[in-house]
Amino acid sequence: MNYILFDGSQRVHFLPLTYTRPVAHLRIGISTIQEKWEYYLGSTCTVLTEDYLEDKFPMVELDQNVFIEASYLPKQAIVDQIKSLSENEMLVCNNEVVAFFVNASQHEVDFDNYTAITCKEEPIRLLNFQDMLQQNKHVLQEDFKNITKDRTSQEISKTNQVICPENIFIEEGAVVEYTMLNGSEGPVFIGKNSLVMEGSLIRGAFCLGENAVVKMGTKIYGATSVGNNSVVGGELKNSIFMDNSNKGHEGYLGDSIVGEWCNLGANTTGSNIKNNYSEVKLWSYESETYENSKTLKCGQVFGDYVRTAVNTKLNTGTIIGVGANVFAAGFPAKFIPSFRWGNNKETRMTDFIQTAKKMRALKGCDFSLQEQAVLKAVYKVTQKFRLL
Repeated sequence: MNYILFDGSQRVHFLPLTYTRPVAHLRIGISTIQEKWEYYLGSTCTVLTEDYLEDKFPMVELDQNVFIEASYLPKQAIVDQIKSLSENEMLVCNNEVVAFFVNASQHEVDFDNYTAITCKEEPIRLLNFQDMLQQNKHVLQEDFKNITKDRTSQEISKTNQVICPENIFIEEGAVVEYTMLNGSEGPVFIGKNSLVMEGSLIRGAFCLGENAVVKMGTKIYGATSVGNNSVVGGELKNSIFMDNSNKGHEGYLGDSIVGEWCNLGANTTGSNIKNNYSEVKLWSYESETYENSKTLKCGQVFGDYVRTAVNTKLNTGTIIGVGANVFAAGFPAKFIPSFRWGNNKETRMTDFIQTAKKMRALKGCDFSLQEQAVLKAVYKVTQKFRLL
């Protein structure tokens, strides 16, 4: 069977992160949503996403296909039901389509002609950024069980102080010395060839991706996920980093999500709770206004390629678009459109491309024409927000 993860109605709630990736490529816990489905299905998956993303994230369609809504996370009981779907059958939960079967010969999908099969268990569905942060600990714990099953951790160096070593797993090639590792509140997973420098204090649940770095003296509270090739320092709490981003210096970041290829200047600090303890309002790309998040704690969301100046201070619930260069006297606005330069200027695309090339080169990565095409498309799609 061929499996395809598709962007459903929830995609707009994950902007600006989903300007540059399908929903299935969002990271939560240790792995991306797509990697979780591939683990449970025992099969590779492709994605169905926005037209301008298709060259970078191509879909493969065969004679028999099952489409799965990517905002759902896999459970074994749900996966078993998905694997048993046949022609004109769909899996539903709370009147929402989770998955459906399609033959290559079908020219259109009419759910009125499908037999609805109800999920035996209610799957976790991510509806917005708040769900990602609230579910990160649980998902990280499940990922930890799956990834470490029947495997043995690299020996933990005796220079470290360790609490609950049974909840700590260090992959091959990782270096961890003179660090406090506390697995009592959740697992600690250290990825291949990563580095945790001396004096760091890490409380689970926590994962560090492959070739990632925790700088000296870093303080990390769970649940926090750091993607591959990223660098973190300062103080972190309940946050998610995608791949290839840097927060290498002092400053606090809590209840936040950081996209790829971001660089946060020294002492960049974000508030995650309002002084009057009221619920946080967040910019909505769907309604194009601020909406109540119904949560007391919400930090920042950084789209890909965001850069912040040294000593940048960010308000509670700040949403920063793709390619923004953030610097201001005082607090910047709570919604910063993509490719904004400072308070009210627009980054020229030619200048942005040159900067992005240099940024990627520092991590040994090229800036492909395919990637440039995606960002040029995002530049056009987000133009209206820069005119607000």
